This record gives sequence, C-alpha cells and structure tokens, in this order.
Amino acid sequence: MDKRLLRRQLIGTVVSDKMDKTIIVLVERLVKHRLYQKYVRRRSKFAAHDEKNAARIGDKVLITQSRPLSKTKKWRVSKIIEKAV
Repeated sequence: MDKRLLRRQLIGTVVSDKMDKTIIVLVERLVKHRLYQKYVRRRSKFAAHDEKNAARIGDKVLITQSRPLSKTKKWRVSKIIEKAV
C-alpha cells in the first residue's frame, strides 16, 4: 500500500496566519473521562505549511502529516474546507 494513503489527517480551525507560508491550526477532539464517563474537550495546536498563503484566520482546513519541514512544522495544508465569513 502507498505510504501517502496512510498519513494522518486532521481537521481544524486556523487561529494564526501571521507567519510567511505557515499557519497555526487548532484541532479539537472529544475524549471520554475515565472515572466520570463524561466527554471532555481536548485541544492541540499544530504548525502547518501553507505554500500559497491561502488560509486565513477562522478557516476550516484539512492538514496532512508530512516529513519535518522545520523544528515545529510537521504538517501541510491539504485543502481549505470552509472559508471564514
């Protein structure tokens, strides 16, 4: 099987686009609490490579894991799912 098909993909919201060709994406997930059995919201921020500087704050984007591009960048923007209003 092709390695590209096995790469991790996440959907998140752009929270920063101040850097050149880099955006910060906030990804939220729901995790069930072990003791209380209640769903808790967990958040992670990822630095993603945006070659065309197309994504803006508030956009919903699909990011794909890639080889390390810098110290913090290990993700690329695959596509912009929804533009911010």
